[in-house]
Amino acid sequence: MWLLAVLIILVLALCVLLWRIIVSRALHLWAPDYLRTASRRRRLRPSPPVHVMFCLVDHFEPCVGLADEPTQSARVQAYLDRLPLVLKDFRDADGLPPVHTMFYPIDELHPQHLHALRPLADARLVDLEIHLHHDHDTPENFLATLDRAKSVFASSGYLCRTRTDPAVRFAFIHGNWALANSRPDGRWCGLNDELRLLEHAGCYADFTFPSAPSSTQSRTVNRIYYAASNPDRPRSADFGLEVVLGGAPSGNLMIIPGPLCLNWRRRKFGLLPRLENAALSAANPPTPERIDLWLRQHIHVPGRPEWIFLKLHTHGAHEDNAQMLLGSHRHILHETLQTRYNDGRRFVLHYVSAREMYNIVKAAEAGLDGSPNDFRDFLLVPMNR
Repeated sequence: MWLLAVLIILVLALCVLLWRIIVSRALHLWAPDYLRTASRRRRLRPSPPVHVMFCLVDHFEPCVGLADEPTQSARVQAYLDRLPLVLKDFRDADGLPPVHTMFYPIDELHPQHLHALRPLADARLVDLEIHLHHDHDTPENFLATLDRAKSVFASSGYLCRTRTDPAVRFAFIHGNWALANSRPDGRWCGLNDELRLLEHAGCYADFTFPSAPSSTQSRTVNRIYYAASNPDRPRSADFGLEVVLGGAPSGNLMIIPGPLCLNWRRRKFGLLPRLENAALSAANPPTPERIDLWLRQHIHVPGRPEWIFLKLHTHGAHEDNAQMLLGSHRHILHETLQTRYNDGRRFVLHYVSAREMYNIVKAAEAGLDGSPNDFRDFLLVPMNR
């Protein structure tokens, strides 16, 4: 009898440990959709050439760690000095260099940084979009904050508009990952209706996800989709209608995620697969293996499988991450993309900003084909054009 009791205790302890592992990686949120769509990914055999849209989005926070002004300026200056050098040898199939889309935090807005980055923007090495950390916010304050930021950004030559409407449009990344009040404790947002408010303010797409292992992670993964606000409950970005060829906009906001999956070649304790969330950091720099794994998630618009959308994210103002992004690891990233995914026969590489990625998604939705390069300005164009 005592052996049975010991066995039961061991089984229960193992179950508790397994559940803790699942929760620590937010697997209970995203694994069901990941597993449900795995067979679809495996079955995809698009006819070559396959076009790869590569976009790097940066939660670029010069003020991180309550940095003083000299430290903030040094963080910006590092990109001014080194980004042109590290990217000078790389061009995509269209002859364009990689573009680094910085989502700058408007709660820590210093206009001098926007002005300082202008030479990189003019060289198409940098683009700027909106990032926001907020807590227990109100709709009125949220909209006023966005309006002020849009004015400052646009006056510095950033953000975009449609061809026929001068109203400012922008992309968004939520600080602390808490889009649409998605944290269980309700911190770092406060707005269940955030997607509708973003749409009202002129946001064209959200680029927050993936956020795993955070509990803010959306339940929909590796798919581009439209989500609708629900003012009566949080986490309205959890589900939505997938963007498909021949489809139409739905809900309030397009959600463009990066790849999220399990890496079975890198295992913890030699047994458990590690989480792959497309984040670039000093502790987890880009490798050829990771690049291959990202692309195998095959994020695309159904009906246009030969166009793959690969979005990575980073926190590039941190000194350790900046050293990785502005050094040899950045070379590894682009050399791998150039040699494996830009031969012109099987693969064609396109470096895109967040705005350009959205435009190409919309072109796919509209049923257009050919070279994605033709659709970089499909709906939205820079404010200064």
